[in-house]
Order: sequence, then C-alpha cells, then structure tokens
Amino acid sequence: MGRRQNDSDFGRFALLALLFIGTISCSAVYIFLTVVFSPVNESLPSVEEVEGPKEGQCCSGIEHLELWGDAVKWGSEFMLNSSEECCMACKRMCTGEGGSCLCNSWVYCGDREACGPRFGECWLKKQKDALNPDRRASGDLVMWTSGFVFDKDEGIVGMETDYGIVRIKLFPECAPHSVAYILELLALPHCAGCQIHRAESRGNFWDLEGNHIKKTPCGPPYALIQGILDSYGMFKDIPKEYCPIIRRGSVAWVGSGPEFFISLAGHEEWRNSYTVFGNVLSEDMEILEKISQLPTKSEIWNNIKMSILENPVSLRFRRMNT
Repeated sequence: MGRRQNDSDFGRFALLALLFIGTISCSAVYIFLTVVFSPVNESLPSVEEVEGPKEGQCCSGIEHLELWGDAVKWGSEFMLNSSEECCMACKRMCTGEGGSCLCNSWVYCGDREACGPRFGECWLKKQKDALNPDRRASGDLVMWTSGFVFDKDEGIVGMETDYGIVRIKLFPECAPHSVAYILELLALPHCAGCQIHRAESRGNFWDLEGNHIKKTPCGPPYALIQGILDSYGMFKDIPKEYCPIIRRGSVAWVGSGPEFFISLAGHEEWRNSYTVFGNVLSEDMEILEKISQLPTKSEIWNNIKMSILENPVSLRFRRMNT
C-alpha cells in the first residue's frame, strides 16, 4: 500500500531539485568557458574559478629559485616573517615615478627546516639587467624564494608582428612564473612556433573603449586575439597566478598555457578565471584591432562559431628602449 507524501518528503524532494538545478547551471558555465577558448589542436584543461588579489596588493615570488645580483640590503641583517613582506620591502624602494628601481629583485629564506639559522633572511638586490636576471640556482634542493620588481616604466617588452610591435607591461609581482617564462622567450633570437591563430573583433557588442553595450550578447565574436607561446617545446605548465577581471588589453593564459589571449574588451562575465601576466599599452591596441579585422575562416567548436585566421600571424618578443 502506498503512503501519503508528507511535508518532510516534500522538503527532501525540493532540496534534491535545487541541487540538480545548481549542478546543471555550473556545468553550463564551465562548458561555455571551455568552448570560448578551446585551442585549435587540443581541448582546454578545466578552468577553476578563483578569486584573484586586488591590483597593487599582490607580491609573490618563485619557490626554489635563488637570484644573484648586487645586494642593496643584506639578509643577514634584515629578517622578515614572509616572502610577501620581503617583496613589499623591495617594492618600497621603487619611486613609482618611472626610471630604475633601487631594488629590482629579492631573495627570501622561508623554509624553516632547510634554512635553519638563516630562516627569515630577506636579501634585496639590484640586477644589472632587469629583463635578464642572474639566476644562481634552481630546483627542489634550493631553499630560497625569489621574485622580480619593475618600476612604472620598466618591465615592458615588445611582441613583434608583421603589423607592428605590441608593447606589454609585465606583472612580475603578481604572476612571477608567467613573467619568468616570457623573459626566457625574450632571450631567444626567434620564437619558432609562437603565433596568433584566432582573431575576433568587438563586433557590435563592445564600444571603442571595450565597454559592453547593454542588452547585447557577449559573443560571438568574442573580442579577443588568441595564439600560442611555445618555442621548440620549451613550455612547461604554469600554475594559476594572478586572476583579476579581464579588461581591454589584458594578456592572459588559457588554462595553464601555452595558449594565450589578449582581450579587446572587458569580460566581467568570465570573472576571475584566467592568469593575467601583463597588459598591452593603450596606444598599441590599434595594432590588435587591425589583426582582428584580418581574413578568417569560420569553424564550429562545440556548436559555437569561431573565427580562425586564414594565415596565422607569427610573433616574437623583443626588448624595447624606454
């Protein structure tokens, strides 16, 4: 004999229904982000949603790396509680008004067991070449954590294309692993395999400043330039780093790389999903706008229309005179 459904049963059924709806919604968001940035030859790794630090507040380094250089403050006489404090001490030696920082790199001993009596030492250093730091040692046996600091007009590299040089301001304090890799590419005479293969304009959905126009969709087109930064297979997955809201000019990894994209517009709908390691100088955005207008062919990825360049645009990094 059946039994009548009571209020407790109803509550349980309602809870199950809400959980089911929530699961479907999360799945839909994940699928959308994966489709938007699916590389041409491989599927995207899963994208975790993380809350990034507020701009100007992040200060981090690379573990198991020791940078060399002239000491401007000796660690044996300067003990701090964390690598973040060491990084901030270096940043405070930058005027913020352009020019060269008095300190452009730092080294901290934060492993209590490995460092022993040197635990807490913070060495503030001055690299002779900020874009080619002197690496003394790296690897799991290295007890030091190191990082870079650039002043306002420092840390700008050029991404050279056939349509002009796009200058990018790097964020070493917020995305040190990413910036260290870009500096490796900068040291190469060529960047074989580095290219832009996807170009989508702002269409009628974003204005000239990259602001989304109300009551319009967020693509396609998705207002972005996408490509790959891997030369001779030297790329290694980069951990999740600084993940702010994507703005016009943001340079970010797709997942853990080496696919990357530069946004031509603000994408608040993507929230804090992508590691941003630099920003294009505003006056150079017109070069990317030009690339977004190049001939493309339509491809359908997971029922989403994508614009793939008929002729990929080769690129390499170069130093800029500041």
